[in-house]
Amino acid sequence: MRQQVTDLLTAALALSPAEREELADRLWASLDPPDAFAGMTEDQLVAELDRRAAELKADPGQGVAWDQVRNMR
Repeated sequence: MRQQVTDLLTAALALSPAEREELADRLWASLDPPDAFAGMTEDQLVAELDRRAAELKADPGQGVAWDQVRNMR
C-alpha cells in the first residue's frame, strides 16, 4: 500500500463510526458504477441483486469462488 493511502487510512480510522460511514458512502459514490448498472435506480439495483441471488440459490454450481472474483480487477 502506498504511504499516502496508509496515511489516509490511519486518519480515517481515527474518525467516529458515523464519520467513517459518511466517508465510506462518499468514496463509494465517487466510483463509476459498472456499465451494467449505470442509470439504474436503487430499487432496480436491489431487484437485480435479488434476481441474481435467487439464480445462484437455484444453481450454486454456477457461482465463482471469491479468490477468482477478487483477481478479476
